[in-house]
Amino acid sequence: MINKKIRWGIIGCGDVTEKKSGPAFQKVENSELVAVMRRTGELARDYAERHQVPKWYDEADALINDPDVDAVYIATPPGSHKEYTLKAAAAGKPVYVEKPMARNAEECSEMVAACKAAGVPLYVAYYRRAQERFLKIKELLDQKAIGDVRFVSSTQYQKARDDVQDPDQLPWRVQPEIAGGGLFFDLASHTLDILDFLLGPIQEAKGFSSNQAGYYEAGDMVTGTYQFQSGVHGVGKWCFTAFEDVDMNEIVGSEGRISFSTFGDDPVILTTSEGQQQWSFERPEHVHQPLVETIVKELTEGGNWCPSTGESGARTNRVMDEVVGK
Repeated sequence: MINKKIRWGIIGCGDVTEKKSGPAFQKVENSELVAVMRRTGELARDYAERHQVPKWYDEADALINDPDVDAVYIATPPGSHKEYTLKAAAAGKPVYVEKPMARNAEECSEMVAACKAAGVPLYVAYYRRAQERFLKIKELLDQKAIGDVRFVSSTQYQKARDDVQDPDQLPWRVQPEIAGGGLFFDLASHTLDILDFLLGPIQEAKGFSSNQAGYYEAGDMVTGTYQFQSGVHGVGKWCFTAFEDVDMNEIVGSEGRISFSTFGDDPVILTTSEGQQQWSFERPEHVHQPLVETIVKELTEGGNWCPSTGESGARTNRVMDEVVGK
């Protein structure tokens, strides 16, 4: 427990922080955003002015060591997550790091160990764990609405993005040295993590990754199979150069099934022998806010409120590594 109000600093105040996360730190009770950092100082200053943030920096070390910053949110690409996490831990400050947690499971382990040694908590921005639609799915599973869970299947495919078709200006998300892998690491990580939340840890995973379209070196087609510690089986397929966009997960049990998307706003559908029920949910204005609320509550009141920790985030990275054969 730090104090009655958590003062946050953001490292990497880019696009994701404009609406998805940044405003949440200012809107959550007992939380405020006091500093932001970006390597281009003019962009950091612009962000600070537009969002009424008192301080801005162009060096991460300056923000991390600012005595007015209690906790650090790392919103950079994965390539620098470990570096900044280790520095924040050394400064004795709790860390909230973007997903995927790092480029590989080994880096995740180092981050977890550093925070544990420093006695500071480590949280990962798998914010779906705190959103109403996924909490409803967990409630249905806990109530055994579909009986005993047998298997889960996940399908995601989408058209090739325009920004990956210029080899001279590839986005960082398809550069393995920065992202750890291609869009599988960036997008499928959300699905694999929410399955960990809903069904428990995955014990073992196997799969194949290949590049079929040739726009970049990272895999653009991934298939995987996995078995959860509970004995539940899973299968997933992800293609990022298909003809249309599809996003669907199905959890099948002995008495029914639950269908839902990872990224869409379509209803959660429960199907049993008695028919169908469905629930619709409005997407939060700032999608990180429900998870940030749990972090702030944990830091100000103590206890274990946040469902997305360094340990759970590291499990997702390990599964991805196993699926692509790292």
